[in-house]
Amino acid sequence: MSRAARLLQLLEHLRQHRQAVPGSVLARGLGVSLRTLYRDIGTLREQGAQIEGDAGLGYVLRPGFTLPPLMFSADELEALALGARWVAGQASDPELAQAALSAMNRIGGTLPANLRLAVETSGLFVPQRPQTLPPAPWLPLLRRAIRHEHALRLDYRDESGQATQRRVWPFAMAFFDQARMIAAWCELRQDFRHFRADRVLALADTGQPYPERRHALIRRWRAQTADHRPAA
Repeated sequence: MSRAARLLQLLEHLRQHRQAVPGSVLARGLGVSLRTLYRDIGTLREQGAQIEGDAGLGYVLRPGFTLPPLMFSADELEALALGARWVAGQASDPELAQAALSAMNRIGGTLPANLRLAVETSGLFVPQRPQTLPPAPWLPLLRRAIRHEHALRLDYRDESGQATQRRVWPFAMAFFDQARMIAAWCELRQDFRHFRADRVLALADTGQPYPERRHALIRRWRAQTADHRPAA
């Protein structure tokens, strides 16, 4: 294994743990000596990786360190390009579409010429479909509320046409070809609910964090959804 590959593998080992990992465990996983591991830790720190800890205490990688795009494999770059092209076609959320183009331009700007050309001419395209979903100017607000775990005031028209006002804790959104769905905890129903984006009348961010972390809501939501699946 080359040293560059070993450094990448070390980073992946560290990413998989939120608590400090003993150096002996890392060295054993990489098949190297402790001396080599300590040298590799030092190299990664010099490259900007925020690795905390020391010999005898263990090591932990703090969030925020990303690998340079040129370290992506050809398959990974093609997957990123294809995904970015799909997002860029979402005219109902122009901010997200622009962010996808910006991200790919940034990645392309750091790639060697041969890889940049390969991405730009990969031959993997997303067909341009007519925009069938109604405009939703509040989509950026919804995405930020999910990101920051803020409660929302939601004016909603249900399937029967009845309008209600609710306070919800949004934690996920799904993009389907014919619809967009919002997954949230509804304070009115005291349960998880799925809202169709085309039935949203108005949306306002309260600026107030909801009392449960998003990852905990997703975990409970998944468990409840699994319980309601029909038996095979």
